[in-house]
Amino acid sequence: MALTQQFARVTPEYLERCRASALDSPGGVPNWDPPAEDVLDAGWAVWGLIRHCRGSGAAPGTAALLERAVSGDPDGDVGFLDHDEVYDGFADPPRLLGPTAVADIAHGLDAIDAVALLADLPASPAEAAAMCGFGPEFVGDIRAHLASHLAAMRQFYREAAHRRWCVIVWVD
Repeated sequence: MALTQQFARVTPEYLERCRASALDSPGGVPNWDPPAEDVLDAGWAVWGLIRHCRGSGAAPGTAALLERAVSGDPDGDVGFLDHDEVYDGFADPPRLLGPTAVADIAHGLDAIDAVALLADLPASPAEAAAMCGFGPEFVGDIRAHLASHLAAMRQFYREAAHRRWCVIVWVD
C-alpha cells in the first residue's frame, strides 16, 4: 500500500469532542470521522512539488510553506489522534495547524504562481518525474498533476481559513 498525504479540516470544537472521547474510552478511541468533503488525499503530489522546489530556482519560502502545510506544527496538542482509528501508525502521528496557521498557509498558497513554479520542469516526462522524486512508473503530464494537486490543496486551505477551522495533517 502506498503512503499518501492526508488532510482534514475540522472545527476546534470537533477536536475537543474527539479529545473527550479518547479520554473517556478504555482504548483511547477518539471517534474520528470527519465528513468526506472535509478530507483531502493529496497522494504523493505535494512531496513531489516540495522536491521540485528544493531542486529548482523556487523561492526558499515556497518549499518551507509547502512543508509546513503537509507537516503541521510541532506544538499542537493532538496526541489523542495517535490512534489506529485515525491513521495506520506507519509514519508520524497526525499534527495540527490551528486557525491562525491555516490562514497564513492559505494566504501563502494563494500567492504561489503555479505556472512560474513549474516552468523549469524538464520537457521529458521521465526527467520531470525523476526531478520530483517519482519513479519511471509515473504516467501522464507531471505539470498538470502537480498543478491540480496544488490547486486542490490551495482550495482546501482557503475554505478552512474562511471557516476559521483547524487542519490536521498525516501520512497514511
